[in-house]
Order: sequence, then C-alpha cells, then structure tokens
Amino acid sequence: MLQITNISFSIQGKPLFEDASAVIPTGHKVGIVGRNGTGKTTLFKLIKKSLSLDSGTIETPSYFKIGGVEQEAPASNTSLLQTVLEADTERTHLLQEADTCEDAERITEIYQRLADIEAYSAEARAASILAGLGFDNHAQQRPCHEFSGGWRMRVALGAVLFSKPDLLLLDEPTNYLDLEGAYWLEQFLAKFQNTALIISHDRELLNKSVNGILHLSNLKLTHFTGSYDQFDAERRAKLEHQTSMKRKQDAQRLHIQSFVDRFRAKASKAKQAQSRIKLLEKMKPIVALTENAVAGFSFPTPAELRPPLVVIDKGKVGYNDKAVLSRLSLRIDADDRIALLGANGEGKSTLSKLIANRLSLMAGEYFATDKLRIGFFAQHQLDELTEGDSAYTHILRLQPDMQENPLRNRLGSAGFNKEIIDLPVEQLSGGQKARLLLLIATINAPHILILDEPTNHLDIESREALILALNDYKGAVIIVSHDTYLVETVADKFWLVNNGEVVDFDGDMREYKHYIMTSQRRQKRNDNTEKKSSINTSTKAHHTEQSKTNADNKNKKVSIFELRKKHKEIDKKIEVLNAEKTKIETELSAPDYYSNTSEEQIKSTAKRLSTITKELEKMELMWLEISEKIEGVPS
Repeated sequence: MLQITNISFSIQGKPLFEDASAVIPTGHKVGIVGRNGTGKTTLFKLIKKSLSLDSGTIETPSYFKIGGVEQEAPASNTSLLQTVLEADTERTHLLQEADTCEDAERITEIYQRLADIEAYSAEARAASILAGLGFDNHAQQRPCHEFSGGWRMRVALGAVLFSKPDLLLLDEPTNYLDLEGAYWLEQFLAKFQNTALIISHDRELLNKSVNGILHLSNLKLTHFTGSYDQFDAERRAKLEHQTSMKRKQDAQRLHIQSFVDRFRAKASKAKQAQSRIKLLEKMKPIVALTENAVAGFSFPTPAELRPPLVVIDKGKVGYNDKAVLSRLSLRIDADDRIALLGANGEGKSTLSKLIANRLSLMAGEYFATDKLRIGFFAQHQLDELTEGDSAYTHILRLQPDMQENPLRNRLGSAGFNKEIIDLPVEQLSGGQKARLLLLIATINAPHILILDEPTNHLDIESREALILALNDYKGAVIIVSHDTYLVETVADKFWLVNNGEVVDFDGDMREYKHYIMTSQRRQKRNDNTEKKSSINTSTKAHHTEQSKTNADNKNKKVSIFELRKKHKEIDKKIEVLNAEKTKIETELSAPDYYSNTSEEQIKSTAKRLSTITKELEKMELMWLEISEKIEGVPS
C-alpha cells in the first residue's frame, strides 16, 4: 500500500501540496491527472525520495521495489534485448553467482529462486515487450547506439516494464509511442498485477488501463475509483452541485439581508430583523468548487482558394536517393480532416514534410494552388525555439508590422499572460512551448495545418481546447498523433502509411485498433515460426499457415458460419451499447442536468454509465477475439 499522509511541499515559495493525503491499495493502477504545473512529476520525485517533503509522510512497504523511466537508455554497444534483460538486476546477479558458486546448498537456493522469478522465460518475455514497443527480432539484436533518443526512450520503458517493480511510476509514457505502441501499452498495463501510478493526459489509456484516478487540484489529492470518464462525470457533477448550492445560498442570504436592511429601524420588526442577523451569522458560506478556465486556441481563418489545394501524382519521395514512399496519388481540399496512420518508421513524417513542401519529390508531380500557405507543427521544433528570446519576440519576428498591444492581446488569447509573455523560452513549461509553436504555425492563417503529435505536453483540458479550435478551423487539417481521442474527434478521413505506400483506410479507430492487434498477433506467430524452423512465412501466406494449423487440430474445428453469426450479434450489441452510452453522456453534459436532478438519480445514472462502459470493453474484446478466429478459419 502507498500511503500519503498530510504532505506539504513548496518550490521556490510556490506551494504545490498542502496537507494532502491519499491511499493507494496494493495492486491498484491509478492514473494521475491535473493541470500542467500542479505537481504531478514532483509527486513522483517525492515518492522516490529524490525530493524531501516540507511536512507529512509518504510510506510504502519495506520490500517495495520502485521502478520508473528516468531517462533514455544509454547509447551503448549493448543490444536492445540484453539492455532490457539487465534491468532485472536480481536475475542478473543470480546468474552471475551461479557461474562461480561452489556451495551445493547455495546453488540449489539460486536455481530455486531463478525458477520462482521465471528467469528461464526472461528472454521470451523481454522480446515480447520489445516487440510490443515496435522492435522486431532484428532490431532487438542491434546495439542501443544505433537508435535515436526517442527509440531509446522506448527501450528504457521496456526495461522498467520487464523488471516488474512492486510500484511502477510512469510519466506520460505514450508521448514517445505511436498508436501501435500506445495500444500495446494499454493491454500490458491492464494485465499488470502490481501497483502502478501513471501520469497521463491520454484519455484512451486512462479509460482502458487504470481502475482509479488521483486528481491534483487546489494543493490537494483526491482519489476517485473508476476510469477517467467516470471520474470526469463525477467531478463535473460535484462542481455543478456545489455551484448550484452556492447560488441558492447566495439568493437566500440576499433575501435575508434585504429584510434586515428594510426593517432594522422599525420597532415592530426589530426582533425579526435581529433574528435574521443571527441567522446570517450562523450560515456557513458555501464555497463554489471552481476551476480556472484553461486558455483556448484560436486559429485565424484563411482566405478561400480554388480547389484542390495540393495534388501529388505518381510521387516518390525519400532521402539520399532511397525511396521511403512510392506510387503516391493524393489530393487535399480545404475541408479535409485527415489522420495519418501507421507505425513509426513507415513514413508519416516524410509524407508530412512532402505535403508541407519541405521535401522534394524524387519522381512524379507536386501541384499546389497559388498563394497557398501551410502551417507545420512538429515536436522536434521545441528545440528550434531561440534561446533567450521570449514568446513576444518570437511572434514579433513573424509579425513585425503588428502594434504592441494587438500582439500582446494575440499572445494573451493563446495563454501567455503578463507573467510569462516576456520570459525566455527556456523558462517555459513543455505545454507553454507547445502553445507557442502552435501560435507560430498558425499566425499567418495557413490553408493547410499539419500537426505532428500536437498534444504532447498538453494537459487534458488544453487538449479539449485544441480539439474545439481545430473543429472550428476553416482550413485543411492533417494530423499525426497517438492520441486516439484527438484523432476520433477531429479526423474524418484516414490515410494508412504502410509498406512504402499511402492508401485510404476505410474504417474508424476501433477498426484500426483491430487491424493493429491482429497484425501484431500475426507477426508474433510468424516470428515464433521463424525461430522453430527455417521456413520464412510471409504475411500473404498467413491464411495458408493458419489453415494447416486448423487441419492439424481436428478437435478444435470451428464453423465459419457460427463465428460470423456470433460476430454480427456482438456487433449489434456494441452498436446498442454505444447508442445508450452516447445518450447518457449527452444527458450528463446538459447545462441544467445537475441542478434539476436529485443526487440519487445522478449516482444511478453515473453507475449505469460505468456498467455500460465495462460491458462495451467486454464486447469489444470478444469482437476482436472472434475476428481473429474468423481470419484463421479456412474459407
């Protein structure tokens, strides 16, 4: 159990926690949420004792091994697989001792302990984790120094997951993962049996992988049971209820005070007035639970241009005469909302640079309409901000003719108040830098806005504000993101970047998730086949291989007809549940719902939403399992 008792902590005089308490039971997985700057990462440092509390205590069982991702894996000559294996220090030490030990009794103890910690399946487990994070068998054998920092962060994450700490601390783990990696991590954490605290602004992860939410707000810690959506509904209900109660009390106080003011001087009413004064004194003021509104995003409207904005015909693009993408035939119009799907390394960033005209074609034609302006946002641009310059000076360079007050107002509307507008960029938080880059990308009213992982460093409220701005934006939007919620709510067209080509993906994100999961399972089966025999099995031969497996297992034959029938039934159930879930969410989001609904009914509705959410997860898992079975049954 993790017990946080009455902790207080300040940084440079700024309080982050004040008499804050929380209890996390052993084996619970809890998402940590809160606005940027509320102290989420600091809390991790306090738990690990790398910072000292001003007062209070943080206690864990003496045997607890705490694990977290401090930094990327070193750029060493050690292979990725060996780097992950070495993260289990107990296993490493026991194996080393076994090689030199001559005491028969101690050798017996060593091998017994190795068996207890499943040391002999360690390599397979490590390989499975690395595969889930995007490293195939060949990559796992390569040395760390051959990979970039972002990929070595994945290795570091793989290492801490493999070590199976008693308390797992993860700080924004999906920031350096693609969608495939994020989906795999969801599944891994859902099955993780030890205690885990996960700082995340990824709704999908917080809904699928945790059973509790720890909310940091107003210098306090509040532990909620359930997924993020359940927490959000409960929090909104509480805020609305408290606000409603305050409105009622304020009206009552105003009425009483009005009576006192009118009749205090009248002898006939003096006693009544006095009693009301005493009543006012005894009334304990209700404080509204308010949250400061997060700064929004506002993107200027571009001038209309003749369609199409961009056309690429028979295009080929790459680096150093080596093609990354070929046979490109693409068109972008002003009303397009396109999400680029595909694993890291397949060419999504290359395609983004090509569309932005930052990369030239090796072959084919690129057409852009006259006067086209393209805004480009990418996370690596954080390093391109000019050190020593403020947000104000960055925008002034782009808009030298704009007067000071309008320029400061523009920055203010983007979240840069007077306290931070003139600070050097190196003193800004990651979220503030991301806001500045978004402002830079959109300041000239681009007709196409290309966003490569725009939500990294943004808290949930800021992500929601970004979604609203993108949906109001009048230009074309192209998104590369691991944030499923962002993609689902903004994009209406999907391009799959895979195997050197870009094709339309006719489906939604649920279907893409199914595509990823079945592809991963297929790859895992193929990898296992390669290890067991010298036969190389291509993806196209998968159905043949599966047919053989089914033929060999006569007792496990399944009727394709029955499978498809069951598949359709589950699909209908999912559709009905989704409709009911949407109805309840719409009901809960109504402005007057909480003021016109009893507390008992609110709790009942929230409980029903929780039940539906769990049933949906169950149905979707069954849907995926049956889909995979259908794929493997001979036609």
